[in-house]
Amino acid sequence: MRPVGSPLPPTSSLPPLRTLESSTEEQVFSALQGLSALYCPFAFPFDDASDSHRKALSVADTLVDSGYVSATEGDEDDDREDRLAALRADNFERSHAERWLTGFIARSEMLECFTSEDSRQRAIDQASWVLESFFASTADQDQQMQEELADYAREFSFPVTKDDSHGPVTVDIRLNDGLAGMDSSQPDDVGLQSWGASIVVSKLLCQEPARFGLTTSSLSLSPRIIELGAGTGLVGLVMAKLLPHLGISDPTVIATDYHPAVLENLRSNIKTNFPRLDETRIEAALLDWASPNLEHPLDAPADMLIATDVVYAPEHAAWLRDCSTEILGPDGTLWLVATVRQNGRFEGVSETVEAAFNAIDRPAGKDGRRLTILHAERLEKSNGIGRGDESGYRLFRIGWA
Repeated sequence: MRPVGSPLPPTSSLPPLRTLESSTEEQVFSALQGLSALYCPFAFPFDDASDSHRKALSVADTLVDSGYVSATEGDEDDDREDRLAALRADNFERSHAERWLTGFIARSEMLECFTSEDSRQRAIDQASWVLESFFASTADQDQQMQEELADYAREFSFPVTKDDSHGPVTVDIRLNDGLAGMDSSQPDDVGLQSWGASIVVSKLLCQEPARFGLTTSSLSLSPRIIELGAGTGLVGLVMAKLLPHLGISDPTVIATDYHPAVLENLRSNIKTNFPRLDETRIEAALLDWASPNLEHPLDAPADMLIATDVVYAPEHAAWLRDCSTEILGPDGTLWLVATVRQNGRFEGVSETVEAAFNAIDRPAGKDGRRLTILHAERLEKSNGIGRGDESGYRLFRIGWA
């Protein structure tokens, strides 16, 4: 049995929290029903209709492209269930839904759209049920997750270009990409291609480290490097293993993200690649760009920031800019890679990077300087890497000016 309809991505279907006061009861229940159909279609025990409209609320039949459901090369007929699975696994969409549900519950007692207190309570119960489903996990679910994580293990080996003649060196990384998709038997599973930019950049870091200032003349022997929106942590892990080969013996690499499930998977990947605590040169940390909490280990300025394929909405570039302004040191550099997509719901989003860092009203650092794009270039997409909607990448070198 399959869920009725095709739920829309939360980012495109949920009414903004600031407009809830002007929303109708039917609109509120329609939004809640869409989230229920997407995240717990068979488990919700409550009546899904409002007092004013008791019949079942239909969900839109057209599945909007979330970026994780774009057609891959050579296969434009993705199965509908695969699309739903990919949408459920979309961490950005899930995080948006989580924030919206939390905000709705906080505002629910003040909303005047409900026709009765019973209707209001039913809406609160439904929102709470969906929100709790994000964190509930039975023993069977834990076991299933572990099996899925094993299926999604991926290994990378990047040759390192060095100035000395000590023989060939490679940076080897093993990742559990268990949050990626739902069908590990398919080599072009949309989730497994969700971080093509990270693979391309990791390869470049190892092939041309000087291009990114990864030299002893540009960095100290113990630099602080922060990866923003780390996801599975590929780039940060590559940095942590690469730098000692370049004579940078004591780096501190901090891989940051926001969603709890992503951070849990990130910490697992760090442990997989650095099983001995005394050899670990990287750690994971929570960082919300919109409201950064700069406590340990983010309490000292970074010598370098790096972010790959992290801009999925116009506000993301501005949040990233403002957050970077707070945590980047006075001589530091931000390397930002934006994926160019020429179709789907993320078409043109990469262009918001230049708009954000060229804005006249962008914030200034402590010395009055502002983060500015110093150089931009295009990186070509590699065969077999990245999703079908990716046409290439834009590499930005951003610094103080």
